[in-house]
Amino acid sequence: MRKRTTFPRGDDRYRDILESIAEGYFEVDLDGNFTFLNPSMAHVLGYGQEDLIGVNYRVYLSEDNAGSILQTFKKAYRAGGAAVLLDGQHVRKDGSAVELETSVALLKDDQGRPNGFRGIVRDITERKRLERQLLQMHKMEAVGTLAGGIAHDFNNLLMGIQGLATLMRRDLEPDHSHYKKLLQIEEQVRSGAELTQQLLGFAREGQYEVKLINLADLLKRTAAMFGRTKKEITIHRNTDRALWHVEADQGQIEQVLMGIYLNAWQAMPGGGTLTLEARNIILEEGERFPFEAPPGSYVRVSIRDTGVGIDEKTRQRIFEPFFTTKEMGRGAGLGLASAYGIIKGHGGFIGVASKVGEGTTFDLYLPASRKKAVPATVHLEAAVPGRETILLIDDEEIIIDVSREILEALGYRVWTVRTGQEAIALYKSRKNEIDLIILDMIMPGMSGGDTFDHLRVIHPGVKVILSTGYSLTGQAREIMARGCRGFIQKPYKIETLSQKVREVLEAPESQ
Repeated sequence: MRKRTTFPRGDDRYRDILESIAEGYFEVDLDGNFTFLNPSMAHVLGYGQEDLIGVNYRVYLSEDNAGSILQTFKKAYRAGGAAVLLDGQHVRKDGSAVELETSVALLKDDQGRPNGFRGIVRDITERKRLERQLLQMHKMEAVGTLAGGIAHDFNNLLMGIQGLATLMRRDLEPDHSHYKKLLQIEEQVRSGAELTQQLLGFAREGQYEVKLINLADLLKRTAAMFGRTKKEITIHRNTDRALWHVEADQGQIEQVLMGIYLNAWQAMPGGGTLTLEARNIILEEGERFPFEAPPGSYVRVSIRDTGVGIDEKTRQRIFEPFFTTKEMGRGAGLGLASAYGIIKGHGGFIGVASKVGEGTTFDLYLPASRKKAVPATVHLEAAVPGRETILLIDDEEIIIDVSREILEALGYRVWTVRTGQEAIALYKSRKNEIDLIILDMIMPGMSGGDTFDHLRVIHPGVKVILSTGYSLTGQAREIMARGCRGFIQKPYKIETLSQKVREVLEAPESQ
């Protein structure tokens, strides 16, 4: 016989309260049979109230869940009147999964004898989703910081190799047996620098040359490039007619798109369809989007393939650097990690939806801009000589030696120091003889930023080029905003350095 909870005469208001609250409420006897549950509890479980009264909880729970509930009831029994908490996932009648938080306490009769259990159940699915998203974001931030530090140090190493190879090559005739080998070394350095750019892109430290771009044009061009080499893939494009512009580094966004296209191709080994869409969207306050995305106007680029899809376990890790499902030698595992960092670095966000056997969709959101685009200018590279005096500040001996030789080969007089304190002392006594300072940003003791501030006190119009293995973001951008005249990222070529030096030296002095 099914038993129901009875309330004291005149206290039907308690039943009304329990049946109207948003939380699920239930009571079971000591055997685990439901004696009462409110409509919210039935809804959480995906059943009707009449389906569960008198039914044992083991009937509708999985073996693992039933075991967890049993252990919780035992703890509540031993605890007497104290509540015991349980978190866990429950599969509802329709097969959907929910995360539940349950507070269980022992029920007693009028003589104080245990006669059952009662519990309050909350659906915490959304809260758990946000917690996982926050954890993932923090993990990506931490890994990004590590990746940025590695890339910075590696760029310093590449700077030494680049400089030494360039200096050796300049002393040789083109027909020398080692000339071609030195060119190959410089090409390998360039490849290494591209790898660190991917790491810096993931760390949102990429070297962005931001300008207004039309993503419809970019999709058209990249799709044409990709389609020419992957004939087995059918590509469809669909974009809003009056698509908003975005402010972005065109090369970086191209890298993101081509990387996702390549992943799509690898997910469709027998051929398939790649659909590219670009839409103007406005995110309103309170819409269900990643919580770190502020409301506003965005351009959304959707890249959808008909490939094999991604399982949930893999999907949760695809943006981690060096995580890859590819065979050894088929990639460094930086593509999607770099894409994540690049899009975040542009103030946007990236999401992915996929099911095994049903393909994958990547959605890229970039903040829209209402500015008007201006034609781009082309700069030709050539080494430019000079005769001024330059103070070079860097704590890396190889950087000091190589950069000094390069600058002296260009005709400059060069003084070198390895700390900010040495630089300040020298500049106080010889500031009238020093025309330009090249300053490393990351140094032990006194940082590049603090050194720059002290130099500005000595001479507000001091001409400084900031040099670092990082790029023009974060700390570097702050230093530039305080009056630093130029920026150059390691490893740099002799042509790039010479042009930057001339650019800053020939700029009018401002106080």
